[in-house]
Amino acid sequence: MNTLRARACRLALVGAGAALLLSATFPAGAALPAWGQGFPTLAPLIEQTTPAVVNIAVASRQAAELNPLLRDPFFRRFFNLPDQMPEARPQMSAGSGVIVDAAKGYVMTNHHVIDKASEVTVTLKDKRQFKAKVLGSDPGTDIALLQIDPDKLTVMPMGDSEALKVGDFVVAIGNPFGLGQTVTSGIVSALSRTGLNLEGYEDFIQTDASINPGNSGGALVNLKGELIGINTAIIGPSGGNVGIGFAVPVNMARSVMEQLVQYGEVRRGRLGIVIQDLTPDVAKAIGVEVTAGAVVTQVEKGSPAERAGVQAGDVVTGLNGQPIRGFSDLRNQVGLMPIGATVRLDILRKGEKKTLSAKVERFQGETRAAIEASPKLAGAEFQDGREGVLVAEVAQGSPAARAGLRRGDVITGVNRKPVGNVKELEGALKDGGKVLALNLRRGDSNMFLLIQ
Repeated sequence: MNTLRARACRLALVGAGAALLLSATFPAGAALPAWGQGFPTLAPLIEQTTPAVVNIAVASRQAAELNPLLRDPFFRRFFNLPDQMPEARPQMSAGSGVIVDAAKGYVMTNHHVIDKASEVTVTLKDKRQFKAKVLGSDPGTDIALLQIDPDKLTVMPMGDSEALKVGDFVVAIGNPFGLGQTVTSGIVSALSRTGLNLEGYEDFIQTDASINPGNSGGALVNLKGELIGINTAIIGPSGGNVGIGFAVPVNMARSVMEQLVQYGEVRRGRLGIVIQDLTPDVAKAIGVEVTAGAVVTQVEKGSPAERAGVQAGDVVTGLNGQPIRGFSDLRNQVGLMPIGATVRLDILRKGEKKTLSAKVERFQGETRAAIEASPKLAGAEFQDGREGVLVAEVAQGSPAARAGLRRGDVITGVNRKPVGNVKELEGALKDGGKVLALNLRRGDSNMFLLIQ
């Protein structure tokens, strides 16, 4: 009997200790884990949120890798090869997504999940399947937006990723390795991670919740059941989880989604300044005492920043009343602002605080164009590059794809005529004859592509 009493006392102490730990650990307003059979559980939170997380199956066609000589009809005829090129190979891949608008059927996921997809199928937790339409995607932030039939969908409310703190508990929900819906838990390990060379606009939430291949596009959820991030990347020796995963903050993803809904693309903003992080050495050199901000090193002539009065040497400490931590913070915020928006810049100039107003203009480097001058290049989109015309996109099965053009190619000449931008390319194509001879740079190699 004494043994039973002692065991009961130990259990009571354990229960009381767990209650004290939970009340001390979880912030006020958070949905505390429920108690099931005397122990804490996240089951009610999981039951509330998992219906809004979907599995995504992507069908695509991968073009066969061919030697450029095989695209030359004279070469094929000389070696008695068939005129018809090998067809692209079908491929299947899997990922995850989150229902963010039940009334309109919007599903948020990663760009790399649906990139080059010919067909996208969304499967809900209740096993219903829908064919999805890609409304738009943004490689720079790795966010894409799909739309499915809004038939009895469950939405996941969006939280505020700016309110996150290191140590907050989070839950990751997704479809790792195509196994089906899986839930893992952990904490926020770090915030505002940059310099990972993963995507163009980096401001990642780092977490130790297990994220594996297939989790991409899934939800990172706080204990209120709110979406606070879109799981997007992992660091691991073999592509597996080692406790370091990354998610795009929901505030950034929401801004991208709004532009994808309105324009079908992200129209990036610019102020026309070159900036760098404010380091202690730089702060000492320019005579300021602040420890966070972005230093203006150059102002473009005729830019919105020049018209606003921004000068080289200014330290940008705030944007629209919000503090600026550094280079990436300012770049990300301006890049996702609506074109034409007026912003307030808080700056330090020789120790004096100033507030300037500037109007955000469109970043021209992001402008894409489909060339209509040549049907042979239909299905490709182009944008101005540093040393030629960048092939920004090539639709699967399009005339441009069949001709051998690939995303990432840089066109430097047409029919022995140099081209440096999209306008020059269009002019050269209009002047070209029935046969187009393109000078390309593909990776580290220069090549010649003949299109008849």
